[in-house]
Amino acid sequence: MVAAMAAMWLAVAVWAAPLPEAMGDFDAYVARTMKEFEVPGIAVAIVKDGEVVWSRGYGVRELGKTETVDAHTLFAIASNTKAFTAASLAILMDDKKLKWDDPVTQHLPWFAMSDAFVTREMTVRDLLAHRSGLGLGAGDLLFWPATTYSTEEVVRRLRHVPLATSFRSAYAYDNILYAAAGLVIGEAAGQPWSEFVRSRIFLPVGMTETKTNCTELRPGDNVATGHARFDFKDLRTVPALAWDNNSAAGGIYSNLTDMAKWLRVQLDGGLLPAGADGKERRLFSAARQREMWSVVTPMPIREPSIAALGPTKPNFQGYGHGWVLSDYRGKKLVAHTGGWPGQVSKVVMIPELKLGVVVLTNQEAGAAFQAVSWRALDAFLGAPPTDWIAAYAEAVKKGKDDAEKSWAKHVAARDPNAKPTLPPAKVTGTYRDAWYGDVTIAEESGRWVMRFSKTADLVGELEPWQHTTYIVRWRDRAQNADAFVTFALTPDGDVDEIKMEAISPETDFSFDFHHLKLKPVKR
Repeated sequence: MVAAMAAMWLAVAVWAAPLPEAMGDFDAYVARTMKEFEVPGIAVAIVKDGEVVWSRGYGVRELGKTETVDAHTLFAIASNTKAFTAASLAILMDDKKLKWDDPVTQHLPWFAMSDAFVTREMTVRDLLAHRSGLGLGAGDLLFWPATTYSTEEVVRRLRHVPLATSFRSAYAYDNILYAAAGLVIGEAAGQPWSEFVRSRIFLPVGMTETKTNCTELRPGDNVATGHARFDFKDLRTVPALAWDNNSAAGGIYSNLTDMAKWLRVQLDGGLLPAGADGKERRLFSAARQREMWSVVTPMPIREPSIAALGPTKPNFQGYGHGWVLSDYRGKKLVAHTGGWPGQVSKVVMIPELKLGVVVLTNQEAGAAFQAVSWRALDAFLGAPPTDWIAAYAEAVKKGKDDAEKSWAKHVAARDPNAKPTLPPAKVTGTYRDAWYGDVTIAEESGRWVMRFSKTADLVGELEPWQHTTYIVRWRDRAQNADAFVTFALTPDGDVDEIKMEAISPETDFSFDFHHLKLKPVKR
């Protein structure tokens, strides 16, 4: 079915000649990618030498429906939003409203991390570069899944999020500091992040269809529906996530038409299309462009999970300002990916060739955007043919096998004769984490139900595992984030603390349960 739907590209094809001969079978390649990874819809745009040479939609916006993906179909671009936040700061620097090395407290006097030294030394640049000392995804539960906290409340709670490493000593990807960056933009510009991005980026670039958040979507809009594997198995639709308390990290919805314009400006070093008067216009200066595309934080280079992915291993890799910098087949890459409930995407550029590729998908299958983007780059690089679909299919299988082995290890370590040792009176009540807030456990219809007070989607039943450890099974089965819940006891047998840990290594890192330290609230 997916292969048949992929043939629907004909009505939405846009291209310019000449194209590399290797692009001749690209449509069939995308169709095979969709079939292998069960992706209902994909959109691909390629920009070369300032021209959009490829812009095609494939498949459908939603399984079971007939509306096709085209160049105007909106997708959640998720963390590809970070480059827009970085560009916003660059524009404000050109406006002389701030500097990369301004202390954050110069713009947000109330800003604080959990360490006084880090608070004092944290700069605007540090907000973008993933070197703060926070652990991977630390604090994401303040806004993922959607919470009732405001953006300022999210950032104010940073003072309680523990640091995992010393300041500027290691790379660890985070989202929460982009919320702070969004507030800095608001203070420096005198208008909220969303309004600044619309007026100072979308409007001059000509991105007339792009939204800063899914809350701007309206019934009948040409928008893709996300799809996820419930319990890592059955593919179903998932609702759009309203992430308006950290839109600066990942809120934007865009399409091929607008993203191609964004790539052209990026590849032209910040130059905008000439106005009616023929004069040069800029989104940001060339100096700002060089800064955004320069490494700030070195990133570790790991061996690919399988040998077939060897060519993707970079010689250097680092994070700049909203972009990942690395190399591929001897050329510098500027790239980023985005992950959202039911939708993932990738943007990648080779500045030397003035080449850019954007891949948008409506399924949580990163293997699909990887297979498509590497294939497109190879075509323009004249690289030897590589079956990236087969390679990523092998990698996906290995990931699933590793997850099954991890679960089997837990099962083998479990005492099958162990019974729950905690009576309801010891467990039920309210627990509080310093940075997240309150979590409750209550007895409902004979089951223990855990609820995160600020997160409507984090409600689940506890089932016994062994001794004082339980498993919380979330009612929203699209999250794929079931977790171990372990009660630590005092010498008198009272609950002293709850610790949580996601069960599957495939669970998204933004479910950062392991950062929580839930203490019982004194009654």
